[in-house]
Amino acid sequence: MTQSLTLGFSCPDQPGIVHSVSSFIVTVGGNITESQQYEDRDTQLFFMRVAFDVSAATNLENVRGAFAAVADRFKMNWKLVDTTRKERVMLMVSQYEHCLNDLLFRHRSGALDVEIPLIVSNHRDLEEMAAWYGIPFVHVPVTADTKAESEARLRELVAENAIDLIVLARYMQILSDDFCREYSGSIINIHHSFLPSFKGAKPYHQAHERGVKLIGATAHYVTRDLDEGPIIEQEVARVDHAHTPEQLAAVGRDVEAQALARAVRWHSEHRVYLSGDRTIIFK
Repeated sequence: MTQSLTLGFSCPDQPGIVHSVSSFIVTVGGNITESQQYEDRDTQLFFMRVAFDVSAATNLENVRGAFAAVADRFKMNWKLVDTTRKERVMLMVSQYEHCLNDLLFRHRSGALDVEIPLIVSNHRDLEEMAAWYGIPFVHVPVTADTKAESEARLRELVAENAIDLIVLARYMQILSDDFCREYSGSIINIHHSFLPSFKGAKPYHQAHERGVKLIGATAHYVTRDLDEGPIIEQEVARVDHAHTPEQLAAVGRDVEAQALARAVRWHSEHRVYLSGDRTIIFK
């Protein structure tokens, strides 16, 4: 019997990194099953993701402790995880159902290999959908006067459910700077890619009036700069003059669901690495 581990890191680029990492894996009895690397010449950083199997009797904390010497030598920002442990994801939604339904279907079918302990919403519209999928639904209403209390409740839910990742599946509330900073790198959002051109209400009507030929969506990490966090995935679909605003919106829902699902899967498989405002993704 074996257990599967994934090591991911970034560090200043220099000779000997791959050799040292590979040699370490050999010393702990590991067998490499997947390895990817990238040199970012703009930042002079080296990124690597390596998956390997070790004996089921191997103690993960001992492996982490032993690797620390290698990490210190190369000044690595690193993470070593047991990939048999599924990421625990909290889905947050308001009233639009398409992204939530898509993620729940992928989860139910096994295409999205995560745990979803709960769904949180500031409305009750999608409570029946959550019940159909058998996932607890928590209503956390938000008003201008109760925003701080609402976010305190979100923090409690994250802690109580040991959440690794928060997914805003069309959650239409702006999170505070403090909340975004506290969970930096652990919140993924989705939005249409008309920004900043078509802001506000009815963006698809604005797009129709301007004769837009491409409909897009962007999945990204959440930062205090709203929709300007590091991009994880984007999806586009070509449209033409025959599409009505309603048809454009339907296309938009499809591309949003696709982009968000891929972003969540890549993050949960530990394939996404931050390089400043960019992401490095080992697919």
